[in-house]
Amino acid sequence: MTGAVVPRPVGWISTTSEDGVDNLAPYSFFNVVTVQPPILMFAPANTADGPKDTARNAVETGEFVVNVVTEPLAEAMNETSATLPPDESEFDHAGLERAPSEKVTPPRVAAAEITFECELYDHVEVGASTMVLGEIVLAHVDDALTTDEGNLDVERVDAVGRLAGNWYARTSDRFRLERPD
Repeated sequence: MTGAVVPRPVGWISTTSEDGVDNLAPYSFFNVVTVQPPILMFAPANTADGPKDTARNAVETGEFVVNVVTEPLAEAMNETSATLPPDESEFDHAGLERAPSEKVTPPRVAAAEITFECELYDHVEVGASTMVLGEIVLAHVDDALTTDEGNLDVERVDAVGRLAGNWYARTSDRFRLERPD
């Protein structure tokens, strides 16, 4: 199934535990849910002990940040997929600089060109996963990615998508189709 539903966007989710430890992990079960209100979701598979640190932190604290993974950050994103104990930070493990968020506690990845600060909207246990829904309360977009009118220029976003296993895709091959009336 995961090899057929491709490419999947990667949500690089940062949270802060109730003990103050910053967590950062990538999830390809991630997407937009609705634009009104602006809701994103990610759905990590649970472990034998329950939800993974990211889902648990988001539910317990009510906050998280989605960092969009672009090609220059792919290796660092992969480093943060390592299984670490809850008291160790993936930011530190991967040598990533934090940037303070403005409306939520968890930090952003400083080098990420697009980030979304989110407050917990809801969470749902779905099979072997915890689906976490968050309402965007603030978006950060690098000015180099926007048009003169202030819109996001998708031709400037070098996002990375997940295929299956260790395979990823670049968004460097784009094409355009006009929607019919």
